[in-house]
Amino acid sequence: MTDTSTEVTTATPLRQVVGEKTAKALADHLDLHTAGDLVYHFPRRYDQRGEHTDLRALTVGEQVTLLAQVQSATVRPMRARKGTMLEISIGDGSGATLTCTFFNQAWRERDLRRGRWGLFAGKVTEFRGKRQLNGPAYQLLRADASQDEAAEEIEEFAGALIPVYPATAAVPTWVVARCVRTLLDTFQPPEDPLPAAVRAGRNLIGLGAALREIHRPSSQEDLYRARHRLKWDEAFAVQLTLAQRRARAAEFPARARSRTDAGLLAAFDAALPYELTEGQSRVGEEIAADLGRAHPMHRLLQGEVGSGKTLVAVRAMLQVVDAGGQAALLAPTEVLATQHHRSIGAQLGALGRAGELDGDSRGTRLTLVTGSLGAAARRAALAEVSAGTAGIVVGTHALLYEGVDFHDLGLVVVDEQHRFGVEQRDALRAKAAQPPHVLVMTATPIPRTVAMTVYGDLETSTLSQLPRGRSPIASHVVPAAEKPAYRDRAWQRLREEVQAGHQAYVVCPRIGEATGDEDEEPPGDTESARRPPLAVTEVAPLLAEGPLSGLRIGVLHGRLPAEEKDAVMRRFAAAELDVLVATTVIEVGVDVPNATVMIILDADRFGVSQLHQLRGRVGRGAAAGICLLVTEAVEGSPARERLDAVASTTDGFKLAELDLEQRREGDVLGASQSGRHSHLRLLSLLRDAKLITEARAEATELVGDDPDLSRHPALAASVAALVDEERAEFLEKG
Repeated sequence: MTDTSTEVTTATPLRQVVGEKTAKALADHLDLHTAGDLVYHFPRRYDQRGEHTDLRALTVGEQVTLLAQVQSATVRPMRARKGTMLEISIGDGSGATLTCTFFNQAWRERDLRRGRWGLFAGKVTEFRGKRQLNGPAYQLLRADASQDEAAEEIEEFAGALIPVYPATAAVPTWVVARCVRTLLDTFQPPEDPLPAAVRAGRNLIGLGAALREIHRPSSQEDLYRARHRLKWDEAFAVQLTLAQRRARAAEFPARARSRTDAGLLAAFDAALPYELTEGQSRVGEEIAADLGRAHPMHRLLQGEVGSGKTLVAVRAMLQVVDAGGQAALLAPTEVLATQHHRSIGAQLGALGRAGELDGDSRGTRLTLVTGSLGAAARRAALAEVSAGTAGIVVGTHALLYEGVDFHDLGLVVVDEQHRFGVEQRDALRAKAAQPPHVLVMTATPIPRTVAMTVYGDLETSTLSQLPRGRSPIASHVVPAAEKPAYRDRAWQRLREEVQAGHQAYVVCPRIGEATGDEDEEPPGDTESARRPPLAVTEVAPLLAEGPLSGLRIGVLHGRLPAEEKDAVMRRFAAAELDVLVATTVIEVGVDVPNATVMIILDADRFGVSQLHQLRGRVGRGAAAGICLLVTEAVEGSPARERLDAVASTTDGFKLAELDLEQRREGDVLGASQSGRHSHLRLLSLLRDAKLITEARAEATELVGDDPDLSRHPALAASVAALVDEERAEFLEKG
């Protein structure tokens, strides 16, 4: 029995509201356990009264809920086996009809009579060229109702706007709606957590009214006001969390690492064979000022592929070394760590070889620490780190292990932040006596609202200029299925580049037969799942025997031993290989200026930002770069449109917005990162930019006045519910 004798709060178990059986279904199929879970299970859309779903717009395979009228009902014996089949035809007023079939359920004809209106839910299938619902769940409106009375019944059922809830076959939308109606009859909303001044200043309705109106809106205007208030709660909770993080970080003391006029950095700048770009100079000044303060820097450095972020980071590290500290550069893979060690060593020259015969007496030592170091090399490297003679330490997550002890860690530079968990970053920071300064680098351009919401506890610096001497990259889609000759021309184009003295990459989405490899990516589009994605170990020999025969081909992927990976990269960098067939292990950091062409096979299997990163590996020298996106995705498909967009622009920020539009924003906000039920449902990072900006301003002001929200206990509890600890960690790590 359902107990509705007492008021229901957000903590009330659903079994006390809707009964044991329904509560179990809601828990098992929709992960809804309490009244709070259900009241925050918002409709995903609304059907307007009198504006029925257009049956002509249905797609095969779609799960639908339709408001429709029975046009006819026929019972006939089945041909192939014993029994009967009930076929009803339903219409929505658009002129289109849909067939619903029921096997051995002739008794349903009594209810499903011509003229009856109802809600029908099921999966659209196709039989002999006609769309149908096979055994749909349904709920009929009153049998004796006229069309006007039916509309009134719908209003009584769910208000003037009919909510359509996220549902399952076992728990259709009207079951959810019925449970919500039952809940709202006795629901006591929690105390409104928003300070009255914020509500009044931003013209926001109360929380209780918003929760009622989003489920049973009287009008579009009321629905807008409800959604706006609840979006505000989500944005405000996130921004309060980030404002508190910024405030806490500012409280920690850090050792100032001020810039000096003479020293390593000055010597390095004097020896540079080129001028810094305006952006590099500006960002360098921002970082230098942060490093000179007695609070830890916490800055995000984002920039286009090839914009010179590493040079900016090297200059910051040298400033810290000049001030007596050490700097650690944390890279996501051994290939990238080795590449950074090699390229930074080349940039520093004698300044990075202190103590060696050709070293500069003003210099420091540059040390590499990875998991694959031999025992003797590892002991030597760790001794340099602990003694402080290694001013700059480059490594992978091996830097986090016990036994790696720094003498005075002053700066942590994290490359490609999204590859690391917050626990790993904290483990490295814990190796310093005082919190070190932190510089986070990413080559994935981030739209402003994403940066404000996901990286909101970091100050942001952006590099948008390309250094002088960088060449433009031309990108083209190669439609392999429609025009096979274009693929042949792609291989011919690669050979032409090699004959001109250049080198090439061929990128595949998979390593080989095994799954779960460290650098494999899942298919970007379900439509691409026609066959397994192409694999490096299968493609390389086919190319060597076929279109690229006679060329020197190397293979690189994440399952190779570290020594072999490094050897392959060294050979490619030394132009001893013409073509490198690789996975996304080359996505970031790999720098071979002589490489001018990249062919990405099964390009539709990659995300927009990933494609942008990959093509940034070519055009890094004086010669122009070309990137060919080979795909079997057909023209007009979402995958093909995505590739066309990548080919049409090199503006990483435009592509990042496109990427955000095409991905589920819940993933960006971390909804899929937590196994627990999430209440962040309505906020759109693109559509709600103004609201996010307003929430950030209010949050910063409130936390400045009340850092722990001790004077706003209801608000603190609301933030804790909306942004749980796992989500808070996700927001920190981005």
